[in-house]
Amino acid sequence: MAQNRRLITDQDFQEAMERQRAIRVFQDDHVVDSGGIIIRFDDNLIVTQSGVSDISYHQRTLCEFFEMKKR
Repeated sequence: MAQNRRLITDQDFQEAMERQRAIRVFQDDHVVDSGGIIIRFDDNLIVTQSGVSDISYHQRTLCEFFEMKKR
């Protein structure tokens, strides 16, 4: 079963990026992205990649980000 951890701070995003953890992204209480890893982030934008050519850009202030960890 998966265990989720909410990502809020730069340190949270940095740890998830370094560990290449799968990320689930919510916007307006809907899942808009799932299973990708963070490849870049800044104060405004989180960039995730779930495949070779599947890159998504998410506004940091509009979305909620969760790291999916397996038990």
